[in-house]
Amino acid sequence: MKKSLKLAVAASVLASPAMAAQTTLSNMENPLYMPTQKTFYSKLSNGIMLKVADSSDAHKAKNHDGKVEFPIIRIQEEMGYGITDRWAAHFSVQYTHDDDISRTGLSAGRIGTTYRLLNQYNGFVWDLYGDLHLGGIGEMRGQYNVKMDRQALLGNMSGVTGIFDYDNYSNGMWGFHVGTRFGRVWNERLTTSAFVEVLRTFGDDNNTIRIVGDNTPLSTLTLPNGQTGILSTATLLAAMGAPNQVSVDLKSTTEVNAGLNAFYQWSDRWSTGAWFRYNHHASQGVEKITTNLNANLKPLATLLEQKLADMEDGFDEYIIGLSAAYQFTDHAQVALYGEYTFDTAEKKSQNGTDVKAEMGVRVNFRF
Repeated sequence: MKKSLKLAVAASVLASPAMAAQTTLSNMENPLYMPTQKTFYSKLSNGIMLKVADSSDAHKAKNHDGKVEFPIIRIQEEMGYGITDRWAAHFSVQYTHDDDISRTGLSAGRIGTTYRLLNQYNGFVWDLYGDLHLGGIGEMRGQYNVKMDRQALLGNMSGVTGIFDYDNYSNGMWGFHVGTRFGRVWNERLTTSAFVEVLRTFGDDNNTIRIVGDNTPLSTLTLPNGQTGILSTATLLAAMGAPNQVSVDLKSTTEVNAGLNAFYQWSDRWSTGAWFRYNHHASQGVEKITTNLNANLKPLATLLEQKLADMEDGFDEYIIGLSAAYQFTDHAQVALYGEYTFDTAEKKSQNGTDVKAEMGVRVNFRF
């Protein structure tokens, strides 16, 4: 009897760290959270962002450098289901609406699965995951504003310039994420973790690009009826039979995301989190214009393909964030969060900012 009691006490001591770690990991705000078998969870985030545009060439061309964009509405839904205690399926979408630049739509989306390779008694966790990138659900839409100078009228196509203006946030391409995350629960309450993932997209022509000519006068024409007319890029494109919009084949891209997280479980009800993330967004590139064009437009089409081969619109984000969460019941939780983003952008990017800050509320359920 005494021997059995000693074994039970020893087993209890050894199991305590694991049980405490699992309690901390069951918090839906924990970056290593995974639903248990037959458990469904939902995390709905509603955020408001403020941005101040930087002085990139793209912003200057739109007279938008230094302008404030507010409010930018960002809504994200993430949900998942525990197939087993170590294997889960998940789905997430994000919608962004920015009235100040007339840009709106699906800004992120993925569906995939996560498998927990390790879940040790000392609190160490290691996951692998793979997701389908849902950028191909919506086409990439935008407008290319073309401007010609007098050299272009003489046949010198180097006198043609342009700037691309996005209508939405989708790249119009399908792809996949492959990533890993790992971390540990320390002293029963503190969790530290990290992740790294790669996104590969596959180029296609799932897009619509409107071609708009500049109205700056290039010269004055005498019409057959004796009246005079103004020749501009817009009138010249119309005379050449340019279509209102074209489709192009985009190049495949590779992007990288990584991050560090810290999370602390203060009590059964209260918890806080902090994180740093790095996101590399690749520049888009055009392989060829796929819309059939008349012979007059072939030289211009070739030039546009060359100019858009590298759209120089890539950017890198460095994000720091904080959150505080309260557990109302075993099944419901509310979190307040805030993020500030530093970024570096290529000269034709419309995503570069001098200020980018977001705050919001997240409502979590599981059942």
